[in-house]
Amino acid sequence: MKIGDLEIGSEAMITGYEQGSKTYRHKLLRMGLVKGCRLRLLRKAPMGDPVEIELKGQKITLRKSEADVLIIDAKTECSELE
Repeated sequence: MKIGDLEIGSEAMITGYEQGSKTYRHKLLRMGLVKGCRLRLLRKAPMGDPVEIELKGQKITLRKSEADVLIIDAKTECSELE
């Protein structure tokens, strides 16, 4: 599942990353988007790009192409954000 597939206000857990640039994956890791981290979708632009997420008390805005690198699971229990 991708972040763009979530409804606004929905929570999910990062379960992995798509194949691609190691450099970009490291950039996501430095921003705190690590495997097992819980996030909440706050906003989507009308055309779906960019998206704003919240994790660990911080708001991050990502382009759709950037957010699509993350593999998420919305079925995982996310009772509270880390």
